[in-house]
Amino acid sequence: MTARRVAGLSADAWLGAAGLGAAALLRSSFTAKAGSARFYLLTTSLAGTWTVGALGAGPVPWCGDGWRIRPASAARALIVVPVLTGATTFAVFYGAARVARRHRTLRRAIASVLRYAEAGSTPLVVLIASGSAVAEELFFRGALWSGPRPLRTTTLAYAASTAATGNPALVLAGLITSVIFGWQRDATGGVLAPAITHVTWSVLMLRYLPPLFRDADRTPDLD
Repeated sequence: MTARRVAGLSADAWLGAAGLGAAALLRSSFTAKAGSARFYLLTTSLAGTWTVGALGAGPVPWCGDGWRIRPASAARALIVVPVLTGATTFAVFYGAARVARRHRTLRRAIASVLRYAEAGSTPLVVLIASGSAVAEELFFRGALWSGPRPLRTTTLAYAASTAATGNPALVLAGLITSVIFGWQRDATGGVLAPAITHVTWSVLMLRYLPPLFRDADRTPDLD
C-alpha cells in the first residue's frame, strides 16, 4: 500500500477497518428477515462501508488514461464491452444455476440468497444491489488494487469477505466474478468498466435467477 493519509489515518487503517466492518455487516444482513427494514439498513450500511473505506484510503481511478488518448475506442472499452461482459457472465451463471438447482446442497445455498431478491420492494433491492456493486468495485478494484499481484490479492480478499456469510454459493460466485472484474480493471486502468459489468450482472441475476428456485424444495435431485 502507498503512504496515503486521509483525516490522519493511513490507507491501511481505512481499508482494514472497512474490511472488518463490511464482513460483519455482510454476515448480519444474511441473518436478517428478507424484506425487513433491518435487512435494508444493513445492506445499505454495507455499501456505505465499502465506499467510505475506499475513498478514505485515497483517490480511486475511474477510467484510467486510455480515454484521453483514444476517446472513441475508450467509450467502447469502458461501456459497451463491460455491459456485454456482464450479460455474458450472467448467461454462464444462469446455465450453471440450472444444473446446480438439481443438487440439494447447492440448491439450498443459492435459494437462501435469492429469497432476499423476491421479498419486499423489488426496485429497492435492485437499487441497493447496484449501489453495493459500485461500492465493492471502488474498494476491491479501486483502493485495494495495488502491489505486484493485485488480481490474486483482491480475489482472495473478496472470497474471505463472502466467507463470513457461511454460504458456499456466494464464495464460489465471488471467486469467479472477482477474476472477471479484475481482468477489466487491469485492461482499462480504472473501476468504471468493472463497476458497469458488476451492475449489469447483478441486475440480470436478480431479475432472472429467482424464478429458477421458487420451487427449489420440489426440484428432484440428481442421482
